[in-house]
Amino acid sequence: LSEGTAEGLYTVEFPMKGENGGIGDATVTAALPLLTSWKTLTVGETLKPIVETTSACNGVEPQYEPSQHFAPGRSTWSWILWQDASCNYKDQQTFIDLAAVMGYEYILVDALWDKQIGYENMPSLIAYAQQKGVDVLLWYNSNGAWNDAPQGPKHRMDTAPARRKEMEWMKKLGVKGIKVDFFGGDKQTTMKLYEDILTDANHYGLFVNFHGTTLPRGWERMYPNHFTSEATLASENLVFSQDFADKEALVSTILPFTRNAVAAMDFGPVFFNRRFSKNDSYGNYRRTTDAFQVATAVLYQSPLQHFGITPNNLDEQPDYVLDFMKKVPVVWDETRFVDGYPGKFCVIARRAGDNWYIAATHADHQPKELKLSLPWLAGKQVKILYDKDDRTAGLRESTVDKKGNLTLRMQSLGGAVVYTD
Repeated sequence: LSEGTAEGLYTVEFPMKGENGGIGDATVTAALPLLTSWKTLTVGETLKPIVETTSACNGVEPQYEPSQHFAPGRSTWSWILWQDASCNYKDQQTFIDLAAVMGYEYILVDALWDKQIGYENMPSLIAYAQQKGVDVLLWYNSNGAWNDAPQGPKHRMDTAPARRKEMEWMKKLGVKGIKVDFFGGDKQTTMKLYEDILTDANHYGLFVNFHGTTLPRGWERMYPNHFTSEATLASENLVFSQDFADKEALVSTILPFTRNAVAAMDFGPVFFNRRFSKNDSYGNYRRTTDAFQVATAVLYQSPLQHFGITPNNLDEQPDYVLDFMKKVPVVWDETRFVDGYPGKFCVIARRAGDNWYIAATHADHQPKELKLSLPWLAGKQVKILYDKDDRTAGLRESTVDKKGNLTLRMQSLGGAVVYTD
C-alpha cells in the first residue's frame, strides 16, 4: 500500500525506486498470461473477523512439499537483553542451559557468532546443545550489494552457491533453522530472494524466520518451512528506546488487530527483568506488570517464540510463573476474539488441544476491570495469573459462572492469563 493521504485514502502501488539500495526494477516483469497475487480486505461489523481471519492463507497453495517435519517450539535468546557481547561461547552455553531447564526446544545464536565464536568452534557448541536436548538456530545477514549492515555472517545467503554450501554445512551439524535479517524492500528481485532462501532451506531441512522484512502474506501455507517473520517494530526496540518501552502495553493492544492478524509474528516477548538489560543497573525501564509479560506469550501468535527470559529469572520468579512458561504452547488449534479495541485493551482466547488460554492486556495508566464473556467455559474451573498489588504475578483459581462470565482486575499497564489444564 501507498502512504495514506490526509483524508486517509490508500492506493496499491509499486515499491519505491530507492528500495533495495536502488538495485532492481520498481516494476514487475512477467510473461503473459500474468497471474497476480490475491489482494484481500477483511471487513466486519465487529473486530472478531479481523482478529480471527485466515484470508491471507485461503487464496494460496503450497509451492512445494516439506522435505521433513519442521517442529515448532520455544527458544532462549541471549542477544535481546545481553546484546552483541553475549554472542560468545560461554554465554551461549549459559542460554543453552537455560533452554534445557525450561524444556525449550531451541536456542537462537544471534548475530556476530561467525567472529565472536568462530566457525571452527560451532561444531562443539552445537554438540553441547544437542547433548542437553536443545537444537540450534543460527542468525544470518541477507546481504548483497543493497545491504551494508556490518553484522555477520555476511554474504552467505544472497547467492545460490554460497547459500547451498552454508546450508549443507548446517545440515551436517544438525542445525534446525535460520533467522535471516536486513532485507532491502519489496521489489521483485527481493521477493525472489525470499523464495530462493526458503526453497533451498527446505531442501536442506531448515526452517526460516525472516527479520528486517516485508509482511508475509500467506507464506505459512505457501512455504511449509516458513515459520514466522518480524515485519513490525519488535521487542528489540524496548532495549533501544525508552519511549517504545513506555508504550509496550499500548503496542500490545494494536498488533493483534493489525500485523499479527495477517500472519505469524516474531515479536520476541516475555521479559521479567525490571530494566531491559542484562541487570537492573542500567537500561530502559519496564513499565508493565509481570502478568502482562506472561500474557504476551499467548497474545502474540508465532509457532516459533523467542522469549526474553534470562538465567536470573529462574531465581526471581515464583514456580507457578516458570511452570506456565515451561508449558505454554506455540501452536493453536483455535483462536477466538473475546473483547477489546485497538489502543485500549485486548482479550484473545486460544485453544491447544482441550486446554484454553485467554490472554488480556490493556494500555490504561489506571487499574482496569473487565467482565469477560466465556460461554464455552461456563461452570468450569480455571486458573488465573493476575496482577498483584506489587505488580508481580499471582496465581489463583476461580470458576466461570453459569452464564459464562468472569471478572478480571488488572493493575495499570497490566495483564492476566486465564487457563485450563
